[in-house]
Amino acid sequence: MARQELKIEKAFLERLERLTIHWQKSFPGVVGGHNASRFSGPGQEFLDHRNFSSGDDLRAVNWRAYMRLEKMFLKLFTIEPRVPIRLFLDSSASMNLGGKWDYARRLAAAITYVGLVRLDAMQLIPFRESLEEGLACGGGRHQFSPVADYLSALEATGKTDFNRVVREFLGGGRQKGLIIVISDFLGEEDWMRPLQYLADYGHELTLIQVWNDEDRTPAAEGDLEITEVESGKQVKLTFDTSARQQYTDAFDVYAEELRRLALRNQGRYSGLPTSTNVEDAVFGALVATQGLR
Repeated sequence: MARQELKIEKAFLERLERLTIHWQKSFPGVVGGHNASRFSGPGQEFLDHRNFSSGDDLRAVNWRAYMRLEKMFLKLFTIEPRVPIRLFLDSSASMNLGGKWDYARRLAAAITYVGLVRLDAMQLIPFRESLEEGLACGGGRHQFSPVADYLSALEATGKTDFNRVVREFLGGGRQKGLIIVISDFLGEEDWMRPLQYLADYGHELTLIQVWNDEDRTPAAEGDLEITEVESGKQVKLTFDTSARQQYTDAFDVYAEELRRLALRNQGRYSGLPTSTNVEDAVFGALVATQGLR
């Protein structure tokens, strides 16, 4: 498959600098119950600047830069250790359908950029049948180019085995933190059980379900032979208006089950159709659930 260049507009990135990734749990051994504060002071290491936004602490403004450039920049410092933020990106073949793959990669890029600007400790982790090594992300906005290159080179292929992915992840004895999963959450496998395992082990979940119109409201009618893209299994069925509505109702019930699983474990859920512009999704649905603020 040809490399699909990831395009993120500069104006979008500038808007993202106003946001912060948030979590609700308090994790032992790390700074704070939510996001680690970053202000100037003794014992803290300067790492980067970002544009000043309304509500930022004036003590962290670089006033020398303001006098020279007449523009306000915030000095960012970091305190160790930091809450790990791991972004699990579904890279299986089903994500290739209906524009989901490009949409999911753009979402992953946007969230990662927010983390980079805020100097969060982030890791991008693609998954299919097993857990992949992924890419550690940190060090400020200037580290976004390697992230964009990594996501551009990434392909959506193969089957999904989320049970195996979670077993491998939990078996590694990794530090507890925030786990963001971007996926269509479709396929034959059971998603609920492994997601609950992650929550039971103390990780906080943010679930972002991406779908296209055909995933939720198929347009086809009549006698059909459906091939499951990952398993290759074929199913013959008759699809009419009533069957389509039953399918849509079942899809909505499933999405609600994902949402309830996240909420009862102090997490968050967002359902995003690809018909929604990525920028609108970030500043709409993701901000509304307070996963981003």
